[in-house]
Amino acid sequence: MSNNVVHLFKTPPTTTPLDTPTPAPASVAVRPVRVWRRTGRAVVRAVRHERTTTAGRAVVRHGSYVIGGTRIVTRRAWDGRTGARYERMLRAAEAVGNYEAAGEWEERLHRFRTDRHRRRMDLLTAPEKVVKGAALGTAGGVGTLIVIGIALAIANKNPADVITPLKAFIDLIRLLVVIAAIVWGPLVAAAPWAALAGVWAVGRHRGAAPAWALPTATRGEDAGAPLTPSIVVTALRDLGVAPLRTAIKEMGDAGAAMLGPIRIAGCGVEVDVTLPSGVSTNEVQKRRRKLAENLARHEHEVFITIPQAARTVRLWVADSGALDEPIGPSPLTTDDTLTADYAKGRAPWGQDLRGDAAAMSLYQRHLLITGLSNQGKTVALRSLALWLALDKSVQFLMGDLKGVGDWAMFDGLATTLIQGPTDDHVIQVTEMVEGAVDEMNRRIQAPPGTKFPALVVLVDEAQVAFMCPVKDDEKRPYGGSKANSRYFMAVRKLHNQGRAVNVLMWQGTQDPTDQNLPKLVREGAHTRASLALGTESQARMALGDKAVDGGAAPNLLRPGLDRGTLVVASDGIVIPAGQASITVRTHYIDDDDARAITDRAKALRNGGVTTLHVIEQGEDRDALADIALVLKDASRLVTQDVLQRLTVLSNDTYSKWTFADLKRVLDGTGAEPYKSDGRMVVGRERVTRALTNRDTDGSASASQ
Repeated sequence: MSNNVVHLFKTPPTTTPLDTPTPAPASVAVRPVRVWRRTGRAVVRAVRHERTTTAGRAVVRHGSYVIGGTRIVTRRAWDGRTGARYERMLRAAEAVGNYEAAGEWEERLHRFRTDRHRRRMDLLTAPEKVVKGAALGTAGGVGTLIVIGIALAIANKNPADVITPLKAFIDLIRLLVVIAAIVWGPLVAAAPWAALAGVWAVGRHRGAAPAWALPTATRGEDAGAPLTPSIVVTALRDLGVAPLRTAIKEMGDAGAAMLGPIRIAGCGVEVDVTLPSGVSTNEVQKRRRKLAENLARHEHEVFITIPQAARTVRLWVADSGALDEPIGPSPLTTDDTLTADYAKGRAPWGQDLRGDAAAMSLYQRHLLITGLSNQGKTVALRSLALWLALDKSVQFLMGDLKGVGDWAMFDGLATTLIQGPTDDHVIQVTEMVEGAVDEMNRRIQAPPGTKFPALVVLVDEAQVAFMCPVKDDEKRPYGGSKANSRYFMAVRKLHNQGRAVNVLMWQGTQDPTDQNLPKLVREGAHTRASLALGTESQARMALGDKAVDGGAAPNLLRPGLDRGTLVVASDGIVIPAGQASITVRTHYIDDDDARAITDRAKALRNGGVTTLHVIEQGEDRDALADIALVLKDASRLVTQDVLQRLTVLSNDTYSKWTFADLKRVLDGTGAEPYKSDGRMVVGRERVTRALTNRDTDGSASASQ
C-alpha cells in the first residue's frame, strides 16, 4: 500500500514520446512568412517598375502590330478575291439610308461576280492551252536555236557549230538550277521573317496597337492632329449611342460612307455626317463634349449644326487653339473713307468660324443682343451703331441705363442721349421711347409713298427699364411686362409697326429671364444675338427654340474666354443653308477708335446734330426760349420733331402739348409754323428773331 501511495505522488516523466513532434521556436515559424512577404513586395515593385511597364507596353505594342497587320493583309487579300468589299459598301449605304448608292454598289457587285465567273471558266481550258503553248514555244525555241547554229556553222565553216547555240542554252539552264539550289534554302528560311516584318509594318502604319500600349510621346501627338475619315468615324462610334455604334461595326471599313467630303472651312474643317436609321440628330448634339474629346479637341472647338438634309449633322472642327487667337481690327478703324448705307449696305461686324467676313444688314430689323455681364455686349451693339452713324440720314434716340460713358461719343450724333441707371433715367428713357411711338404713328398717317429716314431707338441695359418698380401719377408702372407697363407697351408698339416706317428698336440686355426680358419683347426682334449664357433655357429665351434646336448653343461659350463671340439668329446675315444660326467673332472697337468714327460721322453731317440731354423737371419754362433751344443748329424742323424734343426737354411741361399749343405760343411772334415740302415746319431764324424782338421789347418796356 505504501508503494502505491508513493507511486501516486511521483513526478511525471519529462521525456516526450518519439512519435510526438517537437514544436519549432516562434522565430523559426515566422521567418518563412516574412520571406514570402518580402518576395511578393519585390515582385510587385519589379512589375510596377517603369522599365518593366515600358517593356510590357513594347511587347504588347509590337505583338499588336503583327496581329493587326496580319488581319489587315488577310482582309485585303480576301477583298481582292471575293465581293466582300462591295457587300460592305452595300450594307453601309443601306444603313445610312442612301439607297441610290446602295443600288450602284449592288450593280458593281454583280459585274464583279460576272467577271470572276468568266475567269474561272477560262481556267478550265487553261491547262490545254498551257500545254499547247509550251509545245509550240519549245519547238519554236529549238528551231530558232538550230537556225542560229546553221548560220553560225556556215559562217565558221564548221558543221559542229550547228548545235552550239543549243548547248549554250542547256548550259544556261543548268547554271540557273545551280543558283536556285544554292539560294533556295536561305530564301525559304528568310521568307517567314520577311512576311512577319511586312505584316508588322502594315500594323504599325495603321496604328493597330491599343492606345495605352503606345509610347507616351506618341500618345500625345494626336492632339490637334488633322482629321481623317477614320478619326471621325471612330469618334462617332465611341460616342455612346448604341444604334450608331452597332451600325458602324456592321459597316466595318465602309463606315466612311457616312461622311461627306471633309472641307477646309476657315480655321478648321467641316464635314456632313449622314446618320444611320434609328439615330436622331439630337443624340449627337447633346454629346458635343464627348465628341470633341474623341476628336482630340476642346469642347468649344467643335460645333454641331443641322443642315437641310434629313438625318444629317454638320460638324465644324477648329484647328487646335485657333479660336483662342484674336481676329483682325474692324474695317471701321482701318478705312477712313468707309461710309454706310442703311438700306443696301451691311455692317462689318466680325468673322464667322470659317474666317469669312460676317456682315449684318440692319435694314428694317429690330435688334436684341443679350448675354452675361462683361462679355462684350455693349461693344458688339455699339459697333453696329457706329457703322450706321456713317449714313448721315440715320437718326438716333439713345438711352444708356448703365451710365458709365460707353455711349458718350454719340453726343452730337444722337438727337437724344440719356445716360444713367436711376429710376429717373428709366422714366426719361420710357418717355423717349413713347415719343418714338408718336413719331411712328405720324409717319404711318403720312400720304402713301412717303419715304422716311431711319430712326433707331437704342436702349442699352434694357433690363433696368423692365425691372423698374416706379409708377406714374396714374398708377401705371414704368417697368414690368403687363398691359399697363409703359416701357413694355411702347416697345411692343414699335415692334408691331415700326419697321414699316423705318422706326427701329434696338435693345441690349443682360442675363435674360422672363422678368427682365418679357417673351413678347424678345420675340419681336428680327435679329437676335447672344453672347455667353449660363443655361440652355436662357439660350432659348435669347435666340428662340428653333435656333437652339438647330444647334445654337451660346450657353456652351466660355465666359471670359469667348468674350465678343456671338451666336446670331437673323435673316440679316448670311447663314449656311439649312442652319438656324451662325457664330460670329465680333471686332473689338475701343472707346478711342469709337470717338474717331463718330468724329467722321459728325463731319458727314456738317458738324453733327444738337443732342438733347434730359434736365431736371418741375421748374418754370419759357416756351419760346425752349423752342429756340431745341431748334439749335437746324435751319428748320417739322412741328412733330419740335414737340418731341420739347417733351424730352421738360416732360412735366410739354408732354401733353399738341400742335395747337405750339401754334398758340408762336402766333403773333412772326415765327408761326409754315409749310415746306408739304410739311409744317418751324424755322430757326424766325424763332430767333422773335425771341430777340421780345427781349428788345421787354427791355424797352422796363426802361419806360
